[in-house]
Amino acid sequence: MAELVVLDGEATEPPALTAQFASSPRGARLARRLAVRRMEEWGYPPASDTSCTVALVVGELAANAVQHGRVPGHDFRLRIGLDEVSGLVRIEVADAATTKRPPVTPPSSYPDGESGRGLLMVDVLAVRWGSTPRRPVGKTVWAEVSTDPH
Repeated sequence: MAELVVLDGEATEPPALTAQFASSPRGARLARRLAVRRMEEWGYPPASDTSCTVALVVGELAANAVQHGRVPGHDFRLRIGLDEVSGLVRIEVADAATTKRPPVTPPSSYPDGESGRGLLMVDVLAVRWGSTPRRPVGKTVWAEVSTDPH
């Protein structure tokens, strides 16, 4: 479904998106907007289920990087790649915090809190998700979203 780009007479997929953002609420919003634009370049309009799901997951992971993974003087990095063979969009958000790792599985309920449901939503929307250490410092939280709405 992704549109091909022709470079030097050879057709290729648009490259994966990799960008750095200020570790701020504005940076998280910009990351989400850029993700929606890239999804559109890959053939998934902003109102499509796939683009909306990617936008939600990017928004949550970026917000978590800003809120829980912020280290003064360090940005967070977003990478989004499309694998048409597997039908998956891989989203990676890397930050510089090493001490705060997401739980292996999100807590199942938060009866009184106004926050804390982001990873629960990622768990529902993504095919799978997790985190890995980042060298030389930090972590990358990743999620894979299916391009098939069913």
